[in-house]
Amino acid sequence: MNKTTVKIPFVDLKIQHQPIETQLHQAIHAILERGDFILGQALADFEAAFAAASGAEYGVGVASGTDAIALGLQACNIGAGDEVILPANTFIATLIGVLRAGAKPILVDCDPKTALIDLSAAAKAITPQTKAIIPVHLYGQMVSPRQLLDFADTYKLLIFEDAAQAHLAERDGYRAGSVGIAAAFSFYPSKNLGAFGDGGMLLTRDPDVAQKMVRLRNYGASQKYFHVEPGTNSRLDTLQAAVLLEKLPHLPQWNRDRLTIAQQYDIELAPLASAGIIPVQNQSDSGHVYHLYVIKVDESCVVERQQIQDKLTADGIQTGIHYPIPCHLQPAFTYLGYQQGDFPQAEKLAQQILSLPMYPGLSSSQIKEVVAAIANIALPSSNTEDDSSVAIGSRAA
Repeated sequence: MNKTTVKIPFVDLKIQHQPIETQLHQAIHAILERGDFILGQALADFEAAFAAASGAEYGVGVASGTDAIALGLQACNIGAGDEVILPANTFIATLIGVLRAGAKPILVDCDPKTALIDLSAAAKAITPQTKAIIPVHLYGQMVSPRQLLDFADTYKLLIFEDAAQAHLAERDGYRAGSVGIAAAFSFYPSKNLGAFGDGGMLLTRDPDVAQKMVRLRNYGASQKYFHVEPGTNSRLDTLQAAVLLEKLPHLPQWNRDRLTIAQQYDIELAPLASAGIIPVQNQSDSGHVYHLYVIKVDESCVVERQQIQDKLTADGIQTGIHYPIPCHLQPAFTYLGYQQGDFPQAEKLAQQILSLPMYPGLSSSQIKEVVAAIANIALPSSNTEDDSSVAIGSRAA
């Protein structure tokens, strides 16, 4: 079977790393020289720097974004008997983090325009056992902090941000990680700020939460060999922290590059709106950091999303779907009792969304090529009668 040559990758980290390759090697070499591989100086420096950049007081590095959620909720004293509200359309790590903390996840639907949590739906899900809400700052766009703070004040809930896709995102005068009592970040390699492997961090303004998190990530120890609570081993490696510390000063420019790319996508895609190709709405202006650029292939489009994705793949253009199955329909979590139809907006989005190539260094000509390939199949007028490989007509129900 012939393998299609990739012309435009979904993510290209080489473009990002090449200009700072020497500095990255030097940062790693410094750790090799010092030998402080676990809980070393570079970790402490990165924790302080990332917290300051995000508008938080404290940062605690852990092994993954999932651990940042699970241990972070525990550090906020959320556990057995507590209910935590979260959106159904998020990466499964958000749900797993709540379960690992021992709390009960309460899923709710989303806003179809932004794909962010629907706070009116969240309000209807509150019970006397509800203790916290997890707003997922999806695709690089924050849930409105003003609305969140009003919501939390009205219902007396903790705000625990899932900011895994929103490094330095801004909205309403707040940065991601500075709104709630705590926030979880991921440094998976493809994130806006990515490590050379897995990594995560909890940010918080509360010194007690920070200190408990420090214990939980290190076997529950308040000092060596003195364990005051059942913790685990989840520490951000010093090597990874050194890489992240070197990359952090470049993050604002990388985010600006992503915004510029998204703005060109918006312009190029505008003529396709009448054909049912609609970008997920940006309500944050320049505060959106576009970890992902996501379009919707809605009911008015003459072809299905899968046909568009297949066509792009055949043209050497990589895409993704974030996410194809909402949390409540994942086989592993049927025991939670949710069913098809419970969250119609999340289910509908899962069938429509398509993530286009997005990374600093994506060129203007590449963006035009991506959009032209979409137009070639989505616009009937751009297809010839001889092109039998494209199915034009009414979409299947």
